Amino acid sequence: MTYLGQALVLVLLSFVPYSAQAIRLLLPENTNSRFSRYNEAPKYLNREDCRVKGSSFSVCDPSLVHVAMTLDLKYLRGSIAAIHSVLKHASCPENVYFHFIASDSGSSKLGNTVKSTFPSLGFEIYPFNEMLVKNLISSSIRQALEEPLNYARIYLADIIQPCITRVIYLDSDTILIDDIQKLWGIYLTGKRVIGAPEYCHANFTKYFTDQFWFDPMLSRVFEGKKACYFNTGVMVMDLERWRGGEYTQKIEKWMRIQKERRIYELGSLPPFLLVFGGEIEALHHRWNQHGLGGDNVVNSCRSLHPGPVSLLHWSGKGKPWVRLDLGRPCPVDHLWAPYDLHRTEGLPKHH
Repeated sequence: MTYLGQALVLVLLSFVPYSAQAIRLLLPENTNSRFSRYNEAPKYLNREDCRVKGSSFSVCDPSLVHVAMTLDLKYLRGSIAAIHSVLKHASCPENVYFHFIASDSGSSKLGNTVKSTFPSLGFEIYPFNEMLVKNLISSSIRQALEEPLNYARIYLADIIQPCITRVIYLDSDTILIDDIQKLWGIYLTGKRVIGAPEYCHANFTKYFTDQFWFDPMLSRVFEGKKACYFNTGVMVMDLERWRGGEYTQKIEKWMRIQKERRIYELGSLPPFLLVFGGEIEALHHRWNQHGLGGDNVVNSCRSLHPGPVSLLHWSGKGKPWVRLDLGRPCPVDHLWAPYDLHRTEGLPKHH
């Protein structure tokens, strides 16, 4: 790493409570043992001013912060690190309740892994019926974007209990380095259903095909709106308003049009933009420093955007655990490493 790269890492590590020492594994993971190869996380306790859950605890308790994530074997290591980061920085970690959506086949084993890694974690795991969306998915520019579980966020309002009216959705390749209570407390004005950082400098037209833009009946969906790109990997979602507005059905409608007309190329993001573009609560960019997954094999390591940072997001092809294991990490991957609970036999674990 160059001197400039080392300096960047030292500056960025001011956000992270652990050492930046990253372990580079010499061999890839054994796929058959991924479920159990995680160290137990430290037990994170509430501060004195937190409302402590008692014996009458209910998932509907209004003092809880609800976080939704998908769980699958391929990204399990990232999910474990993301959970760890949320608890580490939470002012009231015992009041954070997780909702995990997993494929039918692996939900029980994945749930057991989470339980053994975080014994005191409050969570529920929901098997996802992939047939809900399988016939609606069209081919994408990357095969990973075609996985049914990638569309589970569309169905959160239907899957999660009706008494839960708000949730924070996080992708598995995120790391939170701030108190999640701050994100939870953001107010969605008016009738806003989603809160997320907006990026209005992006070329919005590139997310849809010429066939879409040349069809006045389709493209008028953005008429009178200042539609900007937003990343669906970090969202504050009002589930009550979602249910009342039947937004699942609205997204499915665009996915059906896509199957017939080919109006976009990029997985589950465009239908979200079609339904919510220009109508979301714009959050501070600190809550989604996205794009950190630029693949360093082709010399495209990404640096952080200017300004404060509360959440790091390795969206893109390159994932930090893969690059660290290969011994070819990008500088920002050293910020992910301290939250990694993956067990490394024969090597000292970083703390």
